[in-house]
Amino acid sequence: MRFRHLGRMAEIDAAAWNALFDAGYPFTQHAYLAALEDSGCATPERGWTPCHLVAEDDTGALVAAAPLYLKAHSWGEFVFDFSWADAAQRAGLPYYPKLLTAVPFTPATGQRLGARDAATRRLLLKALCALPQQSRLSSWHGLFMPEDEIDTTGAHAPLQRSDVQFQWRNSTAGYTDFADFLAALSGDKRKKIQQERRKVAALGWAFETLPGDAFSADEWTELYALYANTYEERGQPPYLSLNFFHGYAMQPGTPVRVTVAREGSHFMAMALLVQGGDTLYGRHWGTRGFHDGLHFETCYYQGIDYCIRHRLSRYDAGAQGEHKLARGFDPVMTHSLHHFAEPRFAAAVAQALTRERRLVAARLAELQAHSAYKSSGHAA
Repeated sequence: MRFRHLGRMAEIDAAAWNALFDAGYPFTQHAYLAALEDSGCATPERGWTPCHLVAEDDTGALVAAAPLYLKAHSWGEFVFDFSWADAAQRAGLPYYPKLLTAVPFTPATGQRLGARDAATRRLLLKALCALPQQSRLSSWHGLFMPEDEIDTTGAHAPLQRSDVQFQWRNSTAGYTDFADFLAALSGDKRKKIQQERRKVAALGWAFETLPGDAFSADEWTELYALYANTYEERGQPPYLSLNFFHGYAMQPGTPVRVTVAREGSHFMAMALLVQGGDTLYGRHWGTRGFHDGLHFETCYYQGIDYCIRHRLSRYDAGAQGEHKLARGFDPVMTHSLHHFAEPRFAAAVAQALTRERRLVAARLAELQAHSAYKSSGHAA
């Protein structure tokens, strides 16, 4: 195989790229990654320099590929390595730029290594891990990787890191409606959700979840203002641009879904979602102002209801958030891989990760013991 880098997704044929990746996972599809670049979201000016790695055989056919970025910072990743960067700086080691295989701003587990077969995938991972030494960079990181891509064997294998997320899962038989889902919860959790929903219902707003192409450009401009307001309140610029929504979310057949709350003809709140395969992914939200329970209704309960109505098996509502546990979301493990060029620094991180994995495992067990459900047999 011959490896080379791409400066933009536009340099590779979309069909050839997509043939290596799961069509049910929208975030590594060519259209999504290209839209992030074309709309100015994942660009060198934003600290994301595309350098995607691809491999071709002797005939020039694409046989392996991985999204890859040269990162000037650690924002927008959701696997936090700021402490590693600080430790490297104290040791006199440059940490940035680093190499990152991930989907920008997307903490959703899914395929990262596209390959024609398992053997080729192993070679692709080996090539990614060799890049820091070859390029005189500090490290390579692969984030939110599925278990079948995790390989920590061999002399120069990457280190594994784990964390906990919260995801909603449909019942084995499939809930018939939202009331059926509530019936599976313990009494106190069910009452809490009902109380929260009554508070929001008292606002008199109408909620619905629609495909992204159901909204006009002007409506997307209004929705974007709600989304951007969430970031402005934190004093930071939005990760996604209006051009991304106009260019990707409005395309016919887009996987983007939007939950909107309307008061008359005015948008009052929104949640940006992406549907792929049997899964709904929650991404971002925004609102005009604070209302008790509005975040839970817009981002969680409307999404759960959508999954039930469309017979989806899973709702991945994003990173962090132990408050999701009481609202029917289960703790699940997420995984990442990390390879460092400096052996002594790698040894120090490995030691820290050994301790961290014990803490994460203990946290997972504790969370599982506090499930919102009457029994643990609720999910598929």
